[in-house]
Amino acid sequence: MSDLRMNKKDKKGIHQLYQNNPSQADKALWGRITPLGRRGFIKKSALATMNAVLGANMVFAEHFPAGMIPALLYHSTEPFQIPGKSEQLVVLNDRPINAETPAHLLDPEWTPNDLFFVRNNGIPPENVNPKSWTLTIEGESAKTTKRYSLEDLKNNFPTVHYYLTLECGGNGRKEFNPPAKGNQWSTGAVGCAKWTGVKLKDLLEDVGIKKDAVYITYYGKDTHLSGDPNKTVISRGVPIEKALQEESMVVWAMNDQALPVMNGYPLRLVFGGWPASCSGKWLQKIAIRNKIHDGPKMTGQSYRVPCKPVPPGTKVADEDMCIIEAMPVKSLITYPKSGAMISLNRTLNIRGHAWAGDAAVKNIEYSIDFGRSWNPCTISTPENRNAWQHFEAQVKFPETGYYELWAKATDENGQSQPMILPGWNPRGYLNNACHRIAIKVQ
Repeated sequence: MSDLRMNKKDKKGIHQLYQNNPSQADKALWGRITPLGRRGFIKKSALATMNAVLGANMVFAEHFPAGMIPALLYHSTEPFQIPGKSEQLVVLNDRPINAETPAHLLDPEWTPNDLFFVRNNGIPPENVNPKSWTLTIEGESAKTTKRYSLEDLKNNFPTVHYYLTLECGGNGRKEFNPPAKGNQWSTGAVGCAKWTGVKLKDLLEDVGIKKDAVYITYYGKDTHLSGDPNKTVISRGVPIEKALQEESMVVWAMNDQALPVMNGYPLRLVFGGWPASCSGKWLQKIAIRNKIHDGPKMTGQSYRVPCKPVPPGTKVADEDMCIIEAMPVKSLITYPKSGAMISLNRTLNIRGHAWAGDAAVKNIEYSIDFGRSWNPCTISTPENRNAWQHFEAQVKFPETGYYELWAKATDENGQSQPMILPGWNPRGYLNNACHRIAIKVQ
């Protein structure tokens, strides 16, 4: 049996490794504490090492799944400045820029502009002049072609406001094993803001939609990483039915301010509840198509999952992959911050958000014993369709020690979050496992 003792130097090294390279730290830690007991849980003999790293005894440790890293050690952040964004965002990539928001910073009812995540595929346009910016709508299934300036959009169509949730299809990719290619998002590639603009359906109906219309797609003004001006960065879209919904928008403002540069200034699409990649930024053209769109990031395995479940690590043929549409039910604990310390006799007020693609969230529950039992939270009604919903609860802890607070949402169709991980897929999409944070009770 391996030596499970951990001296002060080892403990400090593990913590430092988690700050610099979480994936290596996972291996280093679990190299010491993975011996398993019955039912796939860690042996009691390994708990000494676990407790030493946590700095407290893990309460309900007998229910903690083997192979899972404690939430206290799971997240790290590094300051990095992005134009118009808080330096507290966690940068995953700088070419193109991709950055997520730590869960506790998503605590406001609606996500502030400087805290909204960034997901870019190319290089944003420079020296944008909104006065000369135009949007063209055309395509095989368009009855005519029209071009609109920003002033045309603002003056010739009703202005609307909706609160809509945008989430990257790969949010949570970091947890999949075997690892999936792409940005290793944790939980923060999501946000819900107030969007101002016009209904997409008003524009499409102004142009005219032929009966054979199947899809709409977008083209933005961002440039390819290669520098080739003739190469399209990304061109995705949605079925015509989604495009014609009341909440599908072409927007110029976010939380009553001009769109942030990194979020599509001066014009973008917003399709709440679907992968954010559908909501094209720096929008300059929309095409009404008579077939499922086949542009960049629409074919192959991009934003697709296996049509049928597969074992982890399976290679799946392109023809056996299905396009992601509505996102699954999900929740996020935004208060307190993971790692919070409280006194034993204190009641902890928790809160967060839950969302479910095109559906509403019916209920949300929390657990402090690794999913062994669940307790109800109160949840708000959505501001409008495709807006996230806010939840809260009061939590008491039975004794001192280390706990994990887990949240689980269920939508109006009866779909619930899995406790640990959903089905594996090659690109690491749609991880809607229960969110969990660490709590120490003294």
